Amino acid sequence: MNIQLGFEIAYQFPQPTPMILTLSIHYSRASDLLRPDLLLTKPAVPTSAYRDLFGNWCTRLVAPAGRFVLSTDTVIHDSGALDIVVPSALQTPVEYLPESTLLYLLGSRYCETDLLSDFAWQRFGAGPTGWGRVQAVCDFVHQHIEFGYQYARRTRSAFEAFKEGQGVCRDYAHLAITLCRCLNIPARYCTGYLGDIGTLPPYGTMDFAGWFEAFLGDRWYTFDARNNVPRIGRVLIAQGRDASDVALSSTFGPNELDGFKVWCDEVQ
Repeated sequence: MNIQLGFEIAYQFPQPTPMILTLSIHYSRASDLLRPDLLLTKPAVPTSAYRDLFGNWCTRLVAPAGRFVLSTDTVIHDSGALDIVVPSALQTPVEYLPESTLLYLLGSRYCETDLLSDFAWQRFGAGPTGWGRVQAVCDFVHQHIEFGYQYARRTRSAFEAFKEGQGVCRDYAHLAITLCRCLNIPARYCTGYLGDIGTLPPYGTMDFAGWFEAFLGDRWYTFDARNNVPRIGRVLIAQGRDASDVALSSTFGPNELDGFKVWCDEVQ
């Protein structure tokens, strides 16, 4: 299938303001793009691109004073397959994990492993390992957190989501990531597009989505504690330790969000 996706994000700036943007499709999906996901700005400004420490494509620019609009619109080819499910995937002992995964065992800005370690072992320590353990974490998080856009708070951490029992997709991901790390399973945060393809109405407001990946056996697998079912048409933008590593935009000065629209729809 082909999926049309993109966004239009508008800001109001009182003065010229530097920005770092993580809005480009992840390099692992670049070959699936049917046309480049060019970042357009209005008014037009010079931009430069670089790869961050996690391999994500980032853009630097200086937004002018006044209304400033970022947008892209592209089409990507997708297999149309559901997220892979491999119940037989085993948990790799820490001493045999690849060095590249070890960072994702540690606590980070929004994932306080030190505060949730005791709970994680009490709740999941006697259960299955490997895929079954990650799925048990997802089942718990899915039931424990009440979803609602009115609960969105960009500073909420995994421990706060655990205590408050409410949040949005990033809070589900942060809590699940933290519990997995506590259980010696590398887990990393992912952000990207996830439309309503293959699901039944009613449909919610379209937004960027947050999910996570866990390292089992010898590879990373996708998990989604918010939806907790395999989905179609997931398009990755960026990966990192938590949401602080993959912020869609970082602005270095005062600003106001003046418009926000995201789309991700199957097309012929």
